Order: sequence, then structure tokens, then C-alpha cells
Amino acid sequence: MGRAKALLPVPGGDWFLSRLVRTFLSAGCSEVVAVVGEAEEAIRSVANHERLRVHLVRNPDPSRGQLSSLQAALAWVAPDHPRGLMMAPVDLPLIAVPTVRAVIDAWVRTGAPIVRPSHGHRHGHPVLFDARVLPELLAADLSAGARPVVHAHRAEVCNVEIDDPGAYDDIDTPEDYRRVFGEEPA
Repeated sequence: MGRAKALLPVPGGDWFLSRLVRTFLSAGCSEVVAVVGEAEEAIRSVANHERLRVHLVRNPDPSRGQLSSLQAALAWVAPDHPRGLMMAPVDLPLIAVPTVRAVIDAWVRTGAPIVRPSHGHRHGHPVLFDARVLPELLAADLSAGARPVVHAHRAEVCNVEIDDPGAYDDIDTPEDYRRVFGEEPA
């Protein structure tokens, strides 16, 4: 995108990160942690100005991949012994509250180690990891990402059939932004 995706505007007044934070909190998440990189100060400034209920955790080297950010969040929440952790990349700002709620409800109902939205053969976000797989994520090889952990539990993964384009369509490029919002990023 050429700039921090977290600070990209969502038409209507939010920005990618604020939209996700509000979605997760509205769906019943008790805390939201956002892992930030080089744009930490800008994100912190906007989050403070808007009194956004989010804990910002720095990933000192985001170039190591998405798993390194997940591990930074896990290290930050570990002392609280969470029952689970739900994650979504910031480039999926349009995940709907009912989608997050459905993933949480499926986890509570099934006790599955991993719960995620699905639509046909597509898997989306947010992904909820039960506490019992968090040590595996912390120990996972950064070069392989979280996929080996998900594959190790594939027989137990709970896929929740959800028809929410916001759970599947990443906004990675200016073209994606135009396709989704019908305008250029401001």
C-alpha cells in the first residue's frame, strides 16, 4: 500500500484499525491487542486521540512475517493466561460483528482448538486459537507461519460457515481498496 494499512480510512469515518477494534469489542472480546511496526508512533497518536480501547504492542521486526506479530501479541497476553486468542490481520477491516460473534460462539459450543470462518473451500478471519495451542504458536517456526499449527489440528478445526466478504477479502493494494470502497485511499 505504500503506508501503514492500520491508518487507512474506511469510508464513513473509521480507519482500518479502529474499525477492527470496535468490531471485536462489540462482538464481546474483553481486550484487543494490536501489533504495530514502524508506524507505531502515528498509530499510538491516533489511538490516543480517539480514546480507542486497544493495547499496542511493538513487533521490532515485522519483516519476519505475520507469525512474528502473533507471537508478539501472545507474549504480551501470556501472563494473563487467556482462555483463547482471536486474530485477524488489519487488512481485513470489514469483518462483521456477527462473524466475530459466530466464531466465539462456535468455540464456546465445541471447545475446538482452532475456530475460523469458512465459505465453501475458503478460510477467513478472525481465527480463534484455544489456550492449548498457544504454546505451539509461540514455538512455531517463523518461516512456516501458523499453517503447520493449523494443519497439526486439522481434524479438530471447527470451520464456521459464514457468508461475510469482510472475513475473506484482504485489502492489500490500492487496486483492492478501489475495488472494495469504490474510491482512492485518502
